[in-house]
Amino acid sequence: MALFSSLTPVFIAIICVLIGVILKKTNGEKEKRETKTKPLSRPWVDEDLKDGTDNHLEEEEVVFFWQGLDEDVAHVPFFAERYSEAEMIKRSQMFYELLNKRRSVRFLSDEPVPREVIDNVIRAAGTSPSGAHTEPWTFVVVQDPHLKHKIREVVEEEEEINYKKRMGDRWVNDLKRLRTNWIKEYLDTAPYLILIFKQVYGRLPNGKKKTHYYNEISVSIACGILLAALQNAGLYTVTTTPLNCGPQLRMLLQRPANEKLLLLLPVGYPKRDATVPALSRKPLEDIMVVL
Repeated sequence: MALFSSLTPVFIAIICVLIGVILKKTNGEKEKRETKTKPLSRPWVDEDLKDGTDNHLEEEEVVFFWQGLDEDVAHVPFFAERYSEAEMIKRSQMFYELLNKRRSVRFLSDEPVPREVIDNVIRAAGTSPSGAHTEPWTFVVVQDPHLKHKIREVVEEEEEINYKKRMGDRWVNDLKRLRTNWIKEYLDTAPYLILIFKQVYGRLPNGKKKTHYYNEISVSIACGILLAALQNAGLYTVTTTPLNCGPQLRMLLQRPANEKLLLLLPVGYPKRDATVPALSRKPLEDIMVVL
């Protein structure tokens, strides 16, 4: 009896440990289930800006045999202009010098820009390669002053929240040296706003969804060509990713649900007193590896 009494505290301790292990395991399994069902909270992430290239269409909507594309595309001879080595070097150097002058300009003039120039630079962007030649882009050009101001109101309202709550101290501090904030005067003054939407899927004649392969990458390449075309035409812009503005701007511009806003570009001439940060670019040896 005395032996039992002396062992009682030990048994109680063992039971307590077992109960603790069971409770911990139960809570751990519960947390795992919640983690699987509940995504991580990243308030600065914009749903429209997430890369959707890995998203698969619902199984019943996948089209295996026909996507609305020609089944037998004719292949024609390709004739390319060939330059001498000296001319290649000269042209490549001139093109680099042209693009090296490109700067993000936030002080844009309201001076009119020929509409034909805008048409041509977007035509140039439309030459971009795309997954299975699906061309998953829409370029919305806004020149109406009232609509531009509506866009500015939407962007500034969300950007103020971004700067104060969503982006975090590190991001905001990194932007201080560039002197940026949520005030976007250029959305009113620039003669044109170009909003680039990625089409995350298309529609077949029968209404079913059509896969747009690598839509994010395809549209991003098109944006790069557009920036080069603008620089070539003597126009300037600042690449803006209007965080958490996509759904509102999509509705304002009456764009369909399959389009997600990727970039917003104010386009025009710089103001006469425009300034830009005195930044430098990485040298070639820091961005290229030759094996």
